[in-house]
Amino acid sequence: MGFFTRKSKKDKLNEQYKKKLEQAYKMSTSNRSESDRLTAEANDILEEIKKLEEAES
Repeated sequence: MGFFTRKSKKDKLNEQYKKKLEQAYKMSTSNRSESDRLTAEANDILEEIKKLEEAES
């Protein structure tokens, strides 16, 4: 059962990435500059995920 399993750093980063993209999408209709900022943060998180994947290989 997965109740007490710890999330890896990669899993946590994936969750943050998805959350930032959702926020950016919601903001895109009302505040474009905020949406761009959130998208940039999501891209930074994606870069961290890629670095972790490379380190695992």
